[in-house]
Amino acid sequence: MTSFGKIKKLKLRDIWQKEAHDFTPWLAKNITGLGESIGMELELNTIEANVGDFSLDLLANDLGTGSSVVIENQLTPTDHDHLGKLLTYAAGFDAKTVVWVAESIRDEHRQTLEWLNQRTGSDTQFFAVIIEVIQIDDSKPAYNFRPVVFPNEWQKSSRRKADSNISTKGDAYKSFFQNLIDDLREKHKFTGARIGQPQNWYAFSAGISGIQFCAVFSQGGKVRVEAYIDLGDYDKNKKVFDNLYAQRENIEQEIGLNLTWEKLEEKRASRISIYQDGSIESNEEELIQIHNWMIDKLLKFKKVFKPKFNVIIKKIAT
Repeated sequence: MTSFGKIKKLKLRDIWQKEAHDFTPWLAKNITGLGESIGMELELNTIEANVGDFSLDLLANDLGTGSSVVIENQLTPTDHDHLGKLLTYAAGFDAKTVVWVAESIRDEHRQTLEWLNQRTGSDTQFFAVIIEVIQIDDSKPAYNFRPVVFPNEWQKSSRRKADSNISTKGDAYKSFFQNLIDDLREKHKFTGARIGQPQNWYAFSAGISGIQFCAVFSQGGKVRVEAYIDLGDYDKNKKVFDNLYAQRENIEQEIGLNLTWEKLEEKRASRISIYQDGSIESNEEELIQIHNWMIDKLLKFKKVFKPKFNVIIKKIAT
């Protein structure tokens, strides 16, 4: 007969004594897990970002849309003070996504966030996420992010269709990338993203801040997959690119592809790409081929480039 252990829920204060000094830095390091719990790929931007006299816990980027995400965290149940701050931060950073992480969500605050999700525009979303720490007998503690308030995607999608700014082509992009990220998540464990967007590109985290792997419908009837380099600093970006370009022959041999090396001297970022013919207006059979081509190239890019990025960025930082 199987013997089961006893699950117990630990107090958050037993793990993190102080919000600002303990919990917020931990959350910043584990922002990928938070993003996965709400179906997004999050990349940390700033800890303790200033908004007037106040300081937001975490400012992040949603890689799927390129938009700002404000995150406020508590080791206690939610309160009115943090609700007011959260809305102030959302306005200050013009954020499309607002995430409130706490020990528990009071009913009145749950109702407020649900009301905001119902009343705001199609590109604005509010999440409330409970952080739990559990232990089985004397095992190591484990954490869990549990969303309890999230936008009703059906309602948001209905509004998008009624929005004259979203074209038929935008709907086609959204459908294509929805299928792409679903396959990448479910079959290849490549991403935690869950919602496609009505745009011609989608960016995926490389697990390294400032580095992304992207699938793009570009101009001129081309599609591309790229490693996108933007560490926030022109000189650092070009150094990373130059280090990779010096290994060009070995990289192309390892990945089995002839790549396009785009330093983009006139821009801050740089990229390394591969192109093929294709358009969102292609027929169904051609779109399936583009879908499979993008998945194959994204997997190869991540396998080959990620370890090289890790080495080069550490080298530049020292």
